[in-house]
Amino acid sequence: MKKILIASFIMLTSIALMAQTNDNDQIKEVINKAYIEGIHNGGDLNETRKGFHPGFDLLMLQNNQLNKLPIYNWIESSERARKENLNAQRPKTTVNYVNIDITGTAAVAKIELLREGKLIFTDYLMLYKFEEGWKIVGKTYFRHP
Repeated sequence: MKKILIASFIMLTSIALMAQTNDNDQIKEVINKAYIEGIHNGGDLNETRKGFHPGFDLLMLQNNQLNKLPIYNWIESSERARKENLNAQRPKTTVNYVNIDITGTAAVAKIELLREGKLIFTDYLMLYKFEEGWKIVGKTYFRHP
């Protein structure tokens, strides 16, 4: 009986870890496609629209005031910047995943953004898992000097 209980425990733990790993990979894929490539590296903004929930807000602390930038405004700003700077070459932004914490259908990803090897931002992305998959629903950040 003990062996059956131990085997069952190991099997259930393994299944839970595999699900967590799968969620981890899915979250990284959404962040890479929608945020890193879509917003930072001039990639497909349709991927950005897919990976960010329409209710997303970028929360910014400016002059001791909390300001919000909805995703639709951020995408419009990205589109304008691309049109105005058609030939501008900006170094690619890369990402370092510091931590992804998942509890059920909620997650927080702490990531570092680098440009030419220099740390430029530490971001905290909040995500929820919807029927169609993980979506970024909020962001706070610190801009490194």
